[in-house]
Amino acid sequence: MGNAMSGWLKSGAWRGAMIAAACLALPGCISLGAKVPEQLIKLTPDVSAPAGATASGQLSDAIVVLDPEADRSLDVLRVPVQINESSVAYLKDASWIEKPTRQFRNLLAETLRGQTGKLVVEGGDFEVTGKTLIGGRLLNMGYDAPSSSVVVRFDAMRRVPGGEIVTRRFESVVNNVEPKADWVGPALNQAANDVARQVAQWVKED
Repeated sequence: MGNAMSGWLKSGAWRGAMIAAACLALPGCISLGAKVPEQLIKLTPDVSAPAGATASGQLSDAIVVLDPEADRSLDVLRVPVQINESSVAYLKDASWIEKPTRQFRNLLAETLRGQTGKLVVEGGDFEVTGKTLIGGRLLNMGYDAPSSSVVVRFDAMRRVPGGEIVTRRFESVVNNVEPKADWVGPALNQAANDVARQVAQWVKED
């Protein structure tokens, strides 16, 4: 037994075990999770309520912004790339920092605060009591390969006092975008802000 142990210690197996143990102590040697994408994409509002701005009133008079619905290609953290009419891939080395439906809701709510000056709340338990309810379906928020463009398309739904429901489709396209994360990210932010401004203007017309 002693000779066998001595032989093992002198062998390359011992050195290999020591190297493996050292690697386990260094987080850079191993990866226990998914590869982190090179870029995380976040929507940031171009129009925002200024610091110190306040809005008050009855909850029943508030504008309530809901999470938009979306199909499964948008209900993920990957950025969809439309290859053709029936095929979708995902953008390499990029990911949303949060699901695009939630990010778009936050962006739209902040744009509404900045453009209307009214009390705006997001989702939660307010759906039944808000004076104006804004929801809808996010149809597209990604890259279109055939046209080399970024497209954001939103079917908005607005419920107004009295229960009447009005719908309208909004769209923004940014052309001449290369299929790279550092091009697509800013273009998505530009298009999403454009759609949010259009929706806010529509709400102000009420």
